Amino acid sequence: MKNEVSSNVKVLVFSAIALSLAFVLDKFAVFKMPFGGEVTLFSMFFVAIIGYWFGPVQGVIAGVTFGFLKLVDGGYVVHPAQLILDYPLAYGMLGLSGLFKNKKNGLYIGFVVGCFGRYVCSFFSGAIFFGSYAWEGWGAFSYSAVYNMMYIGPEIILTLLVLSIPQVRMALDQVRKIIFTSDESSNVSI
Repeated sequence: MKNEVSSNVKVLVFSAIALSLAFVLDKFAVFKMPFGGEVTLFSMFFVAIIGYWFGPVQGVIAGVTFGFLKLVDGGYVVHPAQLILDYPLAYGMLGLSGLFKNKKNGLYIGFVVGCFGRYVCSFFSGAIFFGSYAWEGWGAFSYSAVYNMMYIGPEIILTLLVLSIPQVRMALDQVRKIIFTSDESSNVSI
């Protein structure tokens, strides 16, 4: 019972730290798109890593929480379905990273899969609710596909580049060891 409580506290504490980092880093946009969307300083990564550390359920819960935080902190809503697609559902998809938590290169694969899930939600939201902003000669679906990839794609690439730095990988491995000191799953390297 004591180990279970200790484990739950670790999940809560490390999830709160990662969400806080994501929320703060989300404020530092490298590039903002004219009709919403931005390349941030790795905010999606700090949401996705919760899923990678603790599994898809905890990851999706953290992502949905982050989506609601973004909504409260200045979200743009034109329809209730768009609200769900762009905020809790899109960011919840980042928690899919947890499906790869015990796989070789799971952090990278999980991050990309989670971001792709977010992209799909943003794509449908853009096509359905913002298609009227399509560039001249573009259909709603092609516009949404390109528009959303213009900010999600660069953040994926920048994050993967930073994760390829050996010192960053070593630091993440150290954090993972701290989290899972008594858990056998800590032997899986990113």
